Amino acid sequence: MTSRGAIYWRIASFAVAAGFVGLWQLIADLRLVSPVFLPGPDRAWASLVRGFTSGDLGSKLLGTLEHMAYGWFLASIAGIALGALIGSSRSMRSYIAPSLEFLRPLPVSAIIPVAIALFGLTQGMALFVIAFGAIWPMLLATIHGFAAVEPRLYEVARSLHMSRLAVIFKIALPSAAPDILAGMRLSLTVALILSVVCEILAGLDGLGHSVLLSARAFRSADLFAGVILLGMIGYLTSLMMSFAEARILRYRRRS
Repeated sequence: MTSRGAIYWRIASFAVAAGFVGLWQLIADLRLVSPVFLPGPDRAWASLVRGFTSGDLGSKLLGTLEHMAYGWFLASIAGIALGALIGSSRSMRSYIAPSLEFLRPLPVSAIIPVAIALFGLTQGMALFVIAFGAIWPMLLATIHGFAAVEPRLYEVARSLHMSRLAVIFKIALPSAAPDILAGMRLSLTVALILSVVCEILAGLDGLGHSVLLSARAFRSADLFAGVILLGMIGYLTSLMMSFAEARILRYRRRS
C-alpha cells in the first residue's frame, strides 16, 4: 500500500470513529437508553477530564500501566528466552511440544484460582496471572521464528564452529525478529486485559477496580470514562509497538 493510500485509510478510520461518536451522542440526547446506563460522550469526556484534574484517575492509570508493564516485561524475558532455546533445537521441540500443547489451551481464568491460592489477593498474584497469559503469544511466535530459520544458515554456523549463543544472537534472532515482535504486540494486548481482570478480582489499585466501583454505584459517566481510557491505552501501546517494529526491522526493507 502506498503512503497516500495509507493516509486515506487512516482518514477513513477516523471518520468512522467520529460517526460512531456522533451516533452515540444522538442516542443519548434522544434518551433512547436511560442516562443512568448510557451517558453521552460529552458527559463521559467531562468525567474523564474531571478525573485527571480533581480526582485520582491519574493514579489509577499509573497502577494499570504498572501491572501491565511488569507482567508483560516478565513474559517477554521468559517467552523469548525459552522460545529461543526450544526453537533452535529440533530435539527440544520434539520433547517439549506435548507439554506446550497441554498448557497452551488452558484458559487464564482456570489459572486465577491457583494463583490466588498460591499468592493471595496480592500484586504477586496479578503479576503471575498476567505473565502466564501474556507469555504464550510470545513463546509460540519465538519458537516458530527460530524453527523457520533457513537450515543452510545453521550449516554455515556449524562449519564456522560458532557457539550456541553466537548462532542465536547473530543468525536466528535477526531472522526470527518479525515473528517475535508480532508476538510481543499480541502479548501487550493480553497483558492489558489481564491487568484489568486482576484489578477487578483482587481490588488492586487501577482502572479495573475503578470501573467496577463506578458500575456498582451507577456512575455511568465515570464507568465510560474508564472504558475510554482503557481503549486509549490499547491504541497508543499498539502504535508504539508498530513504531518500534518499523524501526527495528528497517534492515529488511533495505535488503
